[in-house]
Amino acid sequence: MVARLLGADIAMEFVPAQDLPGISGDVAMIEQILLNLVVNARDAMPKGGQLTISTSVCQLEGEAAKRNPEARPGVFVCLAVSDSGCGIAPEVLPRIFEPFFTTKSTGKGTGLGLATVYGIAKQHQGWIEVESEVGKGTTFIVFLPASSKPVTVAKEPGHTPAARGRRETILVAEDEPALRRLAGHILGNLGYEVLEAGTGMEAIQVWEQHAKKVDLLLTDLVMPDGLTGRELAKQMQTRDPSLKVVYTSGYSPETQETTFVFLEGTNFLQKPYPPSKLAEVVRRCVDGTKA
Repeated sequence: MVARLLGADIAMEFVPAQDLPGISGDVAMIEQILLNLVVNARDAMPKGGQLTISTSVCQLEGEAAKRNPEARPGVFVCLAVSDSGCGIAPEVLPRIFEPFFTTKSTGKGTGLGLATVYGIAKQHQGWIEVESEVGKGTTFIVFLPASSKPVTVAKEPGHTPAARGRRETILVAEDEPALRRLAGHILGNLGYEVLEAGTGMEAIQVWEQHAKKVDLLLTDLVMPDGLTGRELAKQMQTRDPSLKVVYTSGYSPETQETTFVFLEGTNFLQKPYPPSKLAEVVRRCVDGTKA
């Protein structure tokens, strides 16, 4: 899974700890922590480099538990993701976990990746620390409380596992490569056929190349070539009224358009969303069922 997100110029090493205790949490969200950190590390090494993923057990006591305002005494499972990339400037470090903060150029990132990691860690009563040196690389360490209970997927009341795909074709239109590949990877693993496009115009070209045999369009509302997600959907649905559409955005749908009803969990997914939510909404939309 991780290897698919990396380029050929990045070497990856996995260093797992022996007899690692379990944690209590949502498996899909923990997976998203790893994927987001890997994507962040990859983007820091455009010319290639070394990526190291390691796990360890850390027992914090006394002064060690005070080194971070969010730290506390106890036993924690640590996930560390290190890269040999460009590093993060000291003046930037305090802001890297802010939603929508990014040092990437326009169209190259939403700034949601690290904010999502921070949020998931907090949700699991953990925290994240970072060590970085400009020109040498960065290490992110996620601390999650160890648990004697088996790892389980936390389910909301009334929630049922999303059904797998039945080879339906999903067209993912997303200008951020990491998010596009991640969504494609998740949907592909669920049993869908996945097509990908980085702009609205490219989405139309891909759609036409595949004889318009697309069951669902998953599109960002804001696209870089002037053709918005809504305009893309309108063009495709004019020629194929049976096409289903799910919209995504890092912004509230109310800020996007007032003449169309966006329903969270039905035809709209607000970023960042966990893989389980993506699977659930896509399946529901393909089947034409309501939340």
